[in-house]
Amino acid sequence: MRIVIAGGTGFLGRALAAALAADRHELVILTRRPGTPRAGVARFVSWKPDGGTGSFARAIDGASAVVNLAGESIAGRRWSPARKRRILESRRDATRSRAAAIAAAGQPPAVFLSASAVGYYGPHGDERLDETAPAGSDFLAEVCVQWEAEAHRVASARTRVVCLRTGLVLARDGGALPRMLLPFRLFAGGRIGDGRQYWPWIHRDDWVGLVRYALERPAIAGAINLTAPDPVVNAEFARALGRALRRPALLPAPAFALRLMLGEMAEALLLSGQRAVPVKAQREGYRFAYERVDEALGAIFARGPQA
Repeated sequence: MRIVIAGGTGFLGRALAAALAADRHELVILTRRPGTPRAGVARFVSWKPDGGTGSFARAIDGASAVVNLAGESIAGRRWSPARKRRILESRRDATRSRAAAIAAAGQPPAVFLSASAVGYYGPHGDERLDETAPAGSDFLAEVCVQWEAEAHRVASARTRVVCLRTGLVLARDGGALPRMLLPFRLFAGGRIGDGRQYWPWIHRDDWVGLVRYALERPAIAGAINLTAPDPVVNAEFARALGRALRRPALLPAPAFALRLMLGEMAEALLLSGQRAVPVKAQREGYRFAYERVDEALGAIFARGPQA
């Protein structure tokens, strides 16, 4: 298949592109900064994710699949009104650009996989949330609602749309996990706040596996939770990380201090969560490589905490 990936140079996009190249698919990477093609990448195509179309649309016309992973980092810095606007617009407008190109294509792709997040559900307690749960009402939920709405504009008998509601993706070389390590390495790690908030996590290998699964199976459409079957509360996550690093997990990060430092972002990303579960993936027969957080973290740090 010829597969077009927007966001293929990022933390998740690189891993997905490597796996699809190993499957011998022809890859086209949409990027704002074209570089030297990597092994398995047919070419880089320049694009501007501003909500409109451009010459990049030629790469989409006739492609078998389009994967949309583009969007500005949510956790890069404290949220200001301008920052929140960029977070929303980078996702909404990038998806709108891709959807416009698909709608105008003479031969549209059979499947459009578009990134989303479990933030769609908003903050929750211990309620199990499958893909049928309603949207929340906070900032991240509103971002996800608009993000997914742009993707669904092109759902048709010719193009299947899948929204990838992603949880906390665990890997050693990127994402949120490396930022958590320093306190543990200094023997100062522990839970965040009261530790009762659920963190719906997934090992990056399973994230890639589920995206490939969704590409190949026409029965998968609409939203799908990309999370492991066993989400855990933050306190248990901290204990599991401590076990993987052979460090204690005894010193909590106080909620008031996080709110003081990070403002609204602390509540949305650290002090609240969702008990999101992958009901659709399991129903469609996907088999997780890592179902338990100890298994996932143990595999990631199998060579020791400093490797």
